[in-house]
Amino acid sequence: MRRRAGARIGADDRGSAALEAAIVAPVLVVFVLIAIAAGRIQSTGGVVDAAARSAARAASLARTPEGAQQAADQAVREAVGGQEARCRELSTLPVEYGTLDTPTGRLNTVTVRVSCTVLLSDLLMDAVPGSKTMTASFTSVLDHYRGTEPGKEARNP
Repeated sequence: MRRRAGARIGADDRGSAALEAAIVAPVLVVFVLIAIAAGRIQSTGGVVDAAARSAARAASLARTPEGAQQAADQAVREAVGGQEARCRELSTLPVEYGTLDTPTGRLNTVTVRVSCTVLLSDLLMDAVPGSKTMTASFTSVLDHYRGTEPGKEARNP
C-alpha cells in the first residue's frame, strides 16, 4: 500500500520540470540579451570618450583655431574608425576656447565635444528599433610652447 501512495505522489509531479524550464528559459534569454546590449552601449560610450580625449589633445597642439578644428575632426575619425563603434551620425562640435585659473597663473584651454548616434539594431538585432546618441567632452590645456605658423602670430582666444 505504501508503494501505491508513493507512486501517486510521483505521478502528479510529472512534467513540472519541463513546464518550469519553458517558463524560465525565455526570461533568462531576455536578461542575457539586455546584458549584452548594456555592454555594447557602454563600450561604444567608451569609444566616444576616448575620441573626445584624443581630439582635445590634438586641438591643444594646433597653432590656429582652424588648425585645432581640423586636428580635432581628424582625431575623432581615427579614434572611432579603429573601433567597433558604428556611428550613424558622428560630429565634432566647434572647438571652444576658455581659461583655467590656477595658483600659478591663468591657463588657456580647449574643449572638444563629440556626438555619436548609434542605431540600436547595430548593437543588438535588426529587429530592435530606435537609436541612442552618446556625447562626450574633454578639456585640454593649450600647449604654451607650441609656437606659431611662419608669418602668423599665435592666437589664443
